[in-house]
Order: sequence, then structure tokens, then C-alpha cells
Amino acid sequence: MKRMLFIYNPNAGMGAMKGSLSDIVDIFVKGGYEVTIYPTQACQDALRKTMSFTEDYDLLVCSGGDGTLDEVVTGMSRREKKIPIGYIPAGTTNDFAAGLQISKHNLEAARTAVEGVPFTCDVGAFNDDFFVYIAAFGLFTDVSYETSQSRKNTLGYLAYLLEGAKRIFNIPSYHLAVTHDGEKIEDDFVYGMITNSRSVGGFKGITGPGVIFDDGVFEVTLIKTPKNPIEVNEIITSILAKQIDTRHMYSFKSGCVTFESEEAIPWTLDGEFGGTHKKVVIENKMKSLQIMINKDAKEQFALEKKEAEEK
Repeated sequence: MKRMLFIYNPNAGMGAMKGSLSDIVDIFVKGGYEVTIYPTQACQDALRKTMSFTEDYDLLVCSGGDGTLDEVVTGMSRREKKIPIGYIPAGTTNDFAAGLQISKHNLEAARTAVEGVPFTCDVGAFNDDFFVYIAAFGLFTDVSYETSQSRKNTLGYLAYLLEGAKRIFNIPSYHLAVTHDGEKIEDDFVYGMITNSRSVGGFKGITGPGVIFDDGVFEVTLIKTPKNPIEVNEIITSILAKQIDTRHMYSFKSGCVTFESEEAIPWTLDGEFGGTHKKVVIENKMKSLQIMINKDAKEQFALEKKEAEEK
């Protein structure tokens, strides 16, 4: 019998795992696994457990929000011996899971974890840290990690909107030098995101068209600091229309980007606080993560990648 480590966050979502935990474990056992269950006890507990286990597991399945997935992927990236990861999304947004076509329904996602196929996708290295699908700075990036879990559970997306509204009249601007692929950009920015996702904060298409999860490059979007209310409206209109306004934004793909600033800037990694930094080097670790997805989704991604390479 194969062995599985199942790490889940009992507080993610609305504690959705509690009512279906028995059924999920039953799916795992019927899939041929002997299961070790570990409920996380605090922030960074999933990271610690993933890094420290010594048992010879064949598969690690985690359940929780994007933060829980981030901890598990970071822990796995730091291990010498890596194993595939299954994911049961149970958070508020679950952007990465949606992009990989992993079901938001617990039991369907559990079946994908044990009956699906491994897909090797890219992971981001952020200085000495890692992220799964987004590293960002600036406008509203603190909303996700400063919103309490209980408020997220009760209000869902509304909780993010309420927290974000508190900051609408206090928008910071950062002067940055951004270097990528032999090019240097120096400007003032209110927001920047480096992504490997087809949605951010539940908004699909905001990272641009043609996102490929295993192509070795990230989609980079940098929004300049608006100089007046007219420019603010133009930027908002562009974002809502899912279009890049080159007058107010920089948009490019790259496998390695360096950010430098005079002041330490706070960053968020997959919705969790990533520390404050004066210099950040982000590198794409191509195909360094194995995650279980549906066979049809894997075939679709392979076709999309082939079509992108032929263009």
C-alpha cells in the first residue's frame, strides 16, 4: 500500500473540511493509500511539517487556502527528496487551483489527488523564499494577510473589499529600478505583480492572455503612480477591461526580474506577508513542482503550450 501525508488547515474557508473529512479520507484509502493526517495548529505549521517529515511518503495532499498551499510548496521546494502534491482548495479565493482546473468541491478535488496525473509546473524563487503563483507589492496587497480568518470565513470577498476600502485614501508610491532580460526600468509605482496564474483575487484574465504554467517565465505587470484623478480612472478602466494601458503600465514576460529601491518595500507571496525588502530577485524555477491534476486538464495545457510555441 502506498503512503500519504495529508496536511489540512481546519480553519480555512468556513471550516469546510470538518464535515467532509471522513469522506475525503475514505477516498484516499480506496485509492490505495495508507493515510497520515496532520491538522495545522498555527501559521507556518504546514511549512514546518512539510520540511521536517522523514517518513517515506508517496504523496502529500494539502487542504486549505492559498497560504496553506504556499507553505507546503515552499517546504517541498526546500526538501532534497521531493514528492508530488495533491491539493484540495478550501480557502476564499483559490486562484491557483482554479487555473489548474482543480475542483472547488472537496470530494472531487480529493479524487483528483489520488486518481489524477502529476503536472510539472513552475515555482517562483523570491530571494531565499518561494511562491506558487504571485509575488506582489503596493496597492491593497496587505489586504489578504491583514484580514482576519474569521472575517474571511464570515464575509468572503466582502471582507477583502471592506479592508481594501480603508486604504483607498492612503495609497503609497514606490520608486523602483526594475531589471529584466538586459533591460532596466526606473519609475514610480503603486502596484506590481509577478504571476503564474490566470486569475488574481478571483478576477480572471487580469494577468493577461496566454498564461502557460510550465513555460519558464512569469507574467509581470507594473502600474505607474497616477498623477491625477483622470489617470486613476484610466487605470481602473483598463483593469476592469482586462487590458494593458501602456501609458500607465508596464507588462512583460520574464524568467528573472530584479527589483531595487532606496526604502524597504513590503511584499506579499500568495496572499501571505513576504517581508520588507530593498532588493528582491525573483527567478522562475521551471517545472520544479509536481501537482496532481485531471488528465483532461493536463492534455489541454500541453496543447495550449504547443500552440503558444508555434505562434
